[in-house]
Amino acid sequence: MGCAPSIHVSQSGVIYCRDSDESNSPHQTTTISQGAATLHGLFVKTDAADSIPSVLAYQSRPPPPCSGPRRKERGEPGAAARARPPHCCAIEAETQTSHSSVKASTTEVQIGPMRLTQDPIQVLLIFAKEDNQSDGFWWACDRAGYRCNIARTPESALECFLDKHQEIIVIDHRNSRYFDAEAICRSLRATKPSEHTVILAVVPRTSSDQEETSVLPLLHAGFDRRFMENSSITACYNELIQIEHGEVRSQFKLRACNAVFTALDHCQEAIEITSEDHVIQYVNPAFERMMGYHKGELIGKELTELPKSDKNRADLLDTINTFIKKGKEWQGVYYARRKSGDSIQQHVKITPVIGQGGKIRHFVSLKRLRCTNENNKQLYKSHRDEKYSGDNSQSESHSFRCKNRRKDSIDVKSITSQSSDAPSLQTRRYSSMARIHSMTIEAPITKASPEHCLLHKLGVINIINAAQENSPITVAEALDRVLEILRTTELYSPQLGTKDEDPHTSDLVGGLMTDGLRRLSGNECVFSKNLNLSHSHLSVPITINDVPPCITQLLDNEESWDFNIFELEAVTNKRPLIYLGLKVFARFGVAEFLNCSEATLRAWLQMIEANYHSSNSYHNSTHAADVLHATAFFLGKERVKGSLDHLDEVAALIAATIHDVDHPGRTNSFLCNAGSELAVLYNDTAVLESHHTALAFQLTAKDSKCNIFKNIDRNHYRTLRQAIIDMVLATEMTKHFEHVNKFVNSINKPMASEENSSHSEGSDCACTASIKNFPDNQTLIKRMMIKCADVANPCRPLELCIEWAGRISEEYFAQTDEEKRQGLPVVMPVFDRNTCSIPKSQISFIDYFITDMFDAWDAFAHLPVLMQHLANNYKHWKTLDELKCKSLRLPSENK
Repeated sequence: MGCAPSIHVSQSGVIYCRDSDESNSPHQTTTISQGAATLHGLFVKTDAADSIPSVLAYQSRPPPPCSGPRRKERGEPGAAARARPPHCCAIEAETQTSHSSVKASTTEVQIGPMRLTQDPIQVLLIFAKEDNQSDGFWWACDRAGYRCNIARTPESALECFLDKHQEIIVIDHRNSRYFDAEAICRSLRATKPSEHTVILAVVPRTSSDQEETSVLPLLHAGFDRRFMENSSITACYNELIQIEHGEVRSQFKLRACNAVFTALDHCQEAIEITSEDHVIQYVNPAFERMMGYHKGELIGKELTELPKSDKNRADLLDTINTFIKKGKEWQGVYYARRKSGDSIQQHVKITPVIGQGGKIRHFVSLKRLRCTNENNKQLYKSHRDEKYSGDNSQSESHSFRCKNRRKDSIDVKSITSQSSDAPSLQTRRYSSMARIHSMTIEAPITKASPEHCLLHKLGVINIINAAQENSPITVAEALDRVLEILRTTELYSPQLGTKDEDPHTSDLVGGLMTDGLRRLSGNECVFSKNLNLSHSHLSVPITINDVPPCITQLLDNEESWDFNIFELEAVTNKRPLIYLGLKVFARFGVAEFLNCSEATLRAWLQMIEANYHSSNSYHNSTHAADVLHATAFFLGKERVKGSLDHLDEVAALIAATIHDVDHPGRTNSFLCNAGSELAVLYNDTAVLESHHTALAFQLTAKDSKCNIFKNIDRNHYRTLRQAIIDMVLATEMTKHFEHVNKFVNSINKPMASEENSSHSEGSDCACTASIKNFPDNQTLIKRMMIKCADVANPCRPLELCIEWAGRISEEYFAQTDEEKRQGLPVVMPVFDRNTCSIPKSQISFIDYFITDMFDAWDAFAHLPVLMQHLANNYKHWKTLDELKCKSLRLPSENK
């Protein structure tokens, strides 16, 4: 006989309804009501979306009753709810917690001599709605003693994962009506903690007459496993247990390896690990410093490929091999040859490592330098020789070469002038990748000759080297570390030569890569009022139907690299950006991603273009359209497209559009020397680049009809905004070498290693998938892409290249004229319109900035058309220079 339910109202307004006869039936239900929401056991059911908790968190709950075949069949929808025992816990914030008789415990795992303690497994279930399948996994987690969370939305799932770092994630992939399971997986994989997380996709059961679908799309999205829909608790339990004892435990051991490698990286002894076939697999930084090699030059090579010292006795290597092949450890004194060719004496200890099958799988070598003055002199003399000698045998494999190479280089010609047939292009590509793999890009401090190096002028290098000559080994090693810091990529000062040697390069680099605060006399800088930066008024947005047929016909070719932006400039009356922008943005689905109307996008493009100065010969909206075109072209390349997400593509296109908005036609150096308001506002640091981004966002937010960001999620907006700012700031030239160096070391070299080892058709997919797992790598790719797009003029067809060269020269001429009028320091004296040789300036620009950067970008994106144009254009400028021409064309071309 049933009793009336008791009703309790808490202070928070939560109503608890409970059957008064609690002891009689294990199948009673508990209902918690709050407003219109009703919680039946595990899930909340309500029509009001705002009242649904986005994450339900559980440590564990009592298992369902074992009587009857209830869990063997799907049963009616309410069966799972009715089976759950009552509970008294309330909803606190957005989580619900209950306790179970199943107690989760820690597990001890051993990897080698390390003993690890693994906490109870945490599982995140991402299901938009309650059903038998989500119940099955929840009860399976309960049975296994796992801690479980359930998330309903992609946002709450990501937030929960970043908070708890679950080892297993189960995502409902059966119905795309509620959310995009693959998009959720990709967003989780973009986070650092997901590196060691197993993600399981629950897919719908296929009928017997249906063909089995491929798992490749799931793997490419970031899933590790696929689970065919089965709501049986036992099936779900078995799947989770297998994952725990397989992938989860393996990933847990791999996480411990990070600590081991951190210890090796910070160890003062040089360590080398080879395979049983003596192929080098690992060297630590101490080994690199001792031997003078970069690890990229060593890993993957056999020891027999490295030069040996002739100071060892003839039978020493045979003696060593006899010991280690028997599994015995060998230690003694050994002479090794450094990269520079000098021999150094080492204490060496080689230990065989027994692995699978009881066989020797690795050899670990520990090496210490013998403490002798002769050793110190040889080692650190070799350091000096490498820094300053300009040794051609070594520098040929470097991307950034010595000054002499830049003056006489025709390297770009030799690399890119091969036949354009497909096999040759493939050969050239792999050759380029191999050359990139051997690069050791260094800061200009290591490239400049002593008389030209700024730090050398201060005597720092000489002082350190002199101190090392007679120092104990510990002091000498510490000083060597100082020299390593001085060579770090963060110290990219421009490589400036004397004006007598190469005034074009010196002035060009000085104008582009310094803050411009040059002294006139005494200790005072000249300051003047800010340039008058006027803005055009925004006109009524055009419609897509208003585009004239002549413009439409031109834009049909916009996907080609040879697209003529100057023809578009002419037919649009110097307003090409809005027309090209509408076409490109539509192709990449920008309006759809931003959830804005086409009218808003048109208004924004017109507003941005109105704030470019048409009076500038170079930095006007045509240049912005040209950079947008190049960016879109790069985004269409397979490897670039596979490495970036849709958000990255949208950010890149917007960054290209705004990257020079309101440019005054003067360099940062000029603004700093003139004491302009912008220079004061931005502390003489990345003045123009900071202004371009700040103004673009200000103008966008100022007017609702132009605000393309007004409808996107706040988190998406913040991510998008940060990506745009980062890309525009990357166009500032003072960190040019740093950006290129990081790209080569983080992208080119690892990819070159993978290509050299595999040469398989799927290697590109594996590479791009790997890149997408590391947001830092995606950032480097976006920076490199906009940098190349910004200065791609030398890689355009010759006619376009010549036009751009004339325009930038005219802008520099105008700046020099104004500097002379105002009595300001002349930043680039060679850009005097009466004496300047434009071909020389183009040669210097290509040698110093373009060749190495586009070599690296081509090795990644595969751009044979650009490299062919670059070779042809370089040859053209060389010919003009040899003919002593100041004009931009050959005499025969002027007729």
